[in-house]
Amino acid sequence: MSPTADRLLIERPGLEPAVLELVEGDITKVRVDVIVNAANSALAGGSGVDGAIHRAAGPQLERELGALRGCPTGSAVVTGSGDLASRGIRKIVHAVGPIWKGGTAGEPALLESAYRKAFQLADESRARSVAFPAISAGVYGTPFPSVAEIGLRTVRDSLRTAASVERAVFVLYGVSAYGVFATALKALREG
Repeated sequence: MSPTADRLLIERPGLEPAVLELVEGDITKVRVDVIVNAANSALAGGSGVDGAIHRAAGPQLERELGALRGCPTGSAVVTGSGDLASRGIRKIVHAVGPIWKGGTAGEPALLESAYRKAFQLADESRARSVAFPAISAGVYGTPFPSVAEIGLRTVRDSLRTAASVERAVFVLYGVSAYGVFATALKALREG
């Protein structure tokens, strides 16, 4: 992908533009202040991104999450980063997206809420940079084009008024996921 295909500058009144970008890879290895986890409502380690983050963060994360006793769908909670602190990651925001039920059970609004709340918690944590996964894709079944459109639009809008976040990165696992997000980013730029 060319540099213009995988990043978007977001104008902010009175401030330097913020950056919204896409990368393919492992979210636990991206250099950012905060990473967002695609969590389940029990905040118990699962598969995919959730499992990778739990393994990389270690047992300290399990203890911290155990004390929280869950998180409702469409919301998010913040924890320390456990062993990921050695990679420069200060916090993990655990966002709970909806399980796809065909799109008629409020899933788009819940997904938007999960992204918005995750961004808000990263901003309140005074992060300058935050990495997002494709929340509710994968085992939760939300179609990747919907996740891409909702996630990118919500994060773009949040960047416009952020107090501290200057860079938001969507970290996609695999070429096909990256391609779907690149298409959605292009549409966002042109729309």
